[in-house]
Amino acid sequence: MKIVIVGGVAGGMSTAARLRRLDEAAEIVVLERSGHVSFANCGLPYHLSGTIADRDDLLLQTPEGLRARFDLDVRVRHEVTAIDREARTVTIVDLATGRESVETWDHLVLSPGAAPFVPDVPGKERGHTLRNIEDLDGLVAALDGTPGGPVRSAVVVGAGFIGLEAAENLRERGLDVTVVELADQVMAPLDAEMALRVADELTAHGVALELGTSLSAVGEHAVTLADGRQVDADLVLFAVGVRPDTTLARGTGLAIGPRGGIAVDEQQRTSDPRIFALGDVAEKTDAVDGGAALVPLANLANRHGRRVADVIAGRPARSGVTQSTAIVKVFGLTAAMSGWSEKRARAAGVPVGVVHTHAASHAGYYPGAQAMALKVVYRESDGRLLGVQAIGHEGVDKRVDVIATAMRAGMAVEALADLELAYAPPFGSAKDPVNVVGYVAENRRSGLDDALQWHEVAAAVGGGASVLDVRTSEEHEAGHLPGALHVPLDDLRSRLAALPAGDLVVYCGVGQRAHVAARLLRQHGRRVRNLDGGWQTWSTSPAGRAVGVLV
Repeated sequence: MKIVIVGGVAGGMSTAARLRRLDEAAEIVVLERSGHVSFANCGLPYHLSGTIADRDDLLLQTPEGLRARFDLDVRVRHEVTAIDREARTVTIVDLATGRESVETWDHLVLSPGAAPFVPDVPGKERGHTLRNIEDLDGLVAALDGTPGGPVRSAVVVGAGFIGLEAAENLRERGLDVTVVELADQVMAPLDAEMALRVADELTAHGVALELGTSLSAVGEHAVTLADGRQVDADLVLFAVGVRPDTTLARGTGLAIGPRGGIAVDEQQRTSDPRIFALGDVAEKTDAVDGGAALVPLANLANRHGRRVADVIAGRPARSGVTQSTAIVKVFGLTAAMSGWSEKRARAAGVPVGVVHTHAASHAGYYPGAQAMALKVVYRESDGRLLGVQAIGHEGVDKRVDVIATAMRAGMAVEALADLELAYAPPFGSAKDPVNVVGYVAENRRSGLDDALQWHEVAAAVGGGASVLDVRTSEEHEAGHLPGALHVPLDDLRSRLAALPAGDLVVYCGVGQRAHVAARLLRQHGRRVRNLDGGWQTWSTSPAGRAVGVLV
């Protein structure tokens, strides 16, 4: 049996190595058009600042090492230019010599990845991308000095994962850095109130943000924005996103899915059952609605590579669904997410409930505890977990991983209250932030509490509701919602008669004291809703930013 694999990074090499472990007799050929295989592309931005000092640390394997250990025929700088499905051959060009050759195959695996998107603007050829080792070498050479003089400023186009990682590392290198993003927020998968926390971290470290705009031209030492303004840019990096490299698939007539990637089944088979596709080039199945998704994540590519090897070797295997679980470091901050955001669910017409919490990363009395903003989205009808987002400085990865696992298990949000998680003061709290989400949701879904979101406050006030702040006087004076009546929680029982008639929106710092107030008020016959996440969520939301912190 002969298997030809197109692409030798995460998905392709995972397929090849797993297949060899399953079948010693198979002939396995891996064709990679770049000069390197099995490199750590997720680590590329960190070499720009010297955080990963040695470039060679990013090279995980070599063709020679793979031949010695796995008896794989790995050829770098070899590009597949055509596929003949009837003859079961691929046409290959040796990019070093220009020589053309043909290889036969019994099974063909397509893992060419995705190509960076570069906006079609004048001067785009001055820009760099960051997708492979060659891109990295070009960037480092530019940063080390050019005939035009030293590099002092950089513009990063795109505020996604790669863009923000690159912006951080270029800034750490000492450059003046500006991020240009067409959307009105950084990190589009996040909801707006969560993304603002990431934006604050960037600006606090000297990264300038130009949101809601795009480039119209790239000049020698500056870029021109859509409104005509110019921004200094000795170096320009395009990190707008990637598109599946489906050139080969389209050329041979394989089915392309609705999102523009190669359509595959649960075994990663294409419309030709002898050809498999995986990694960034292939569409995935979304865990929430079962629809097609493009998810360019290395862990998925590795996982699906194993599954393809199993199928070829005759083992039962299915790739399953994806939740798009991802995490990024932005200076001292960590942002992580899994599943659907609130805005995505609402855009899809899915009625959802939302819980915001602001718990400490570990027990507050143990030194070093830091606040963590956690947001969970669940289906209103049955409480099924749909998504999680977390922003903080410590412990974010642990909480998102726990909730992502609960999502995969199909758990309801209130079941988080009963998860038995490791606890000691240096690591967590007796009521872990994950458990707290479950407690809040349990109160909501059982009818003990009723909540509204930051973006619903204006409508509630417009409908006649009064806003009640039950925090301390010091907290109220430091900043409060517009027109809020202030009655500290401890004084509430004695001042019930003085409260205005009609509906009430009650809030505190994070929602806990407001829950106590709401329970008291409801038992006195008042209609009241608790502002989810309290002042901590509202003040960092677009609504809060629109009126300012001190009101």
